Amino acid sequence: MNEKELIEKQNDLMTRADEIFNKAKEETRELTPDEMQELAEIRDDIRRIKEALGLDREFKDLKKNACDTKKRSVEDEAQEENDVKAFENYVRGYVVHERAGELTKANNGAVIPTTIVNRIIKKVYDICPILEKSTHYNIKGNLDLPYYPAYDETSETTPNITVAYQTEFVAMASTTGNFGSINLTGFLAGALSKVSRSLINNAQFDIVGFIVDEMAYQISRFIEGELLNGTVGKVTGLSTLTNTMTSAETTGFNGDDLIDVQAKVKDVYQKDAIWIMSVATRTSLRKLKDDMGRYLLQDDISLPFGKSLLGKPVYVSDNMANGKIYYGDMSGLATKISEDINIEVLREKFADEHAYGVIGWFEFDSKVQNEQKIASLTLKTE
Repeated sequence: MNEKELIEKQNDLMTRADEIFNKAKEETRELTPDEMQELAEIRDDIRRIKEALGLDREFKDLKKNACDTKKRSVEDEAQEENDVKAFENYVRGYVVHERAGELTKANNGAVIPTTIVNRIIKKVYDICPILEKSTHYNIKGNLDLPYYPAYDETSETTPNITVAYQTEFVAMASTTGNFGSINLTGFLAGALSKVSRSLINNAQFDIVGFIVDEMAYQISRFIEGELLNGTVGKVTGLSTLTNTMTSAETTGFNGDDLIDVQAKVKDVYQKDAIWIMSVATRTSLRKLKDDMGRYLLQDDISLPFGKSLLGKPVYVSDNMANGKIYYGDMSGLATKISEDINIEVLREKFADEHAYGVIGWFEFDSKVQNEQKIASLTLKTE
């Protein structure tokens, strides 16, 4: 039955039930066993009809939502295709007369489509695992975050919050953690990529993909360097980390150093911990062996970066200085990056180089939010 037939049957059953009740009322008597049996059957039938109507409407809604989602997906794909075409035309300097494939004009020039910007942002996160694993805040303006330093059992300035047995009617001694706050602001940065005019004039060349890849690579390398090393007066990143230690020897790291720095991160934060080091540091660690003659650093294709050290993935960055290692869960690093990346195409600035310039402006900041999640190991100096 369709919805209309089900509703008509439900109405007929309710009419029949009213007839039974009214007849007994007119005759001033109780319902007979047969009437009660019929009413029970009517009740069950009406319940089944209501369930069927509910399911029918639910599936209609699901089908409608699925169709709307498919329609939006098709529309989004069409919009993205138009945006890519418009951006390509704009970069190549084509004059397009039809409406499709044109960029919206503003007082300061063309407005770059958000789909292109989103492609760049997504690729930045894909290229830069430190940024991807950090805790993100996509908020404009200043942001104050609670900050809890790494607990030191020997320090009197960072008391721990304690739990203990208590006695009824006896005042409880209170302890408080030494919370502070960090402030994430926004520091302006720009990434410039030059594109050969010969490539731009080559209609077969994927100019949009090239620009997206180039911009994402330049931005991700810069952001990664700031997250790892920081800059005085600007983004500090991990440079202010206090959960640190130095190696036992000046000649290089040994197995005990690695075990000790790993132990500086509490077990509760070990699940998503990774090692971060330079290529040279990784090369030196590849030569370390345990007492059984087994190498500490192992190849492991099941891990994100293909290398394993003491059971955790090893990530190598060109931005890492030799003689320093970070270990821990990078979600302890808070980053605020504006998703409003502004892109400009400079047509004349590099004309003497037979090139166009593509520049992207963005704001970001980064600070350590949880010292207990990340530790650093630095090579001892004489």
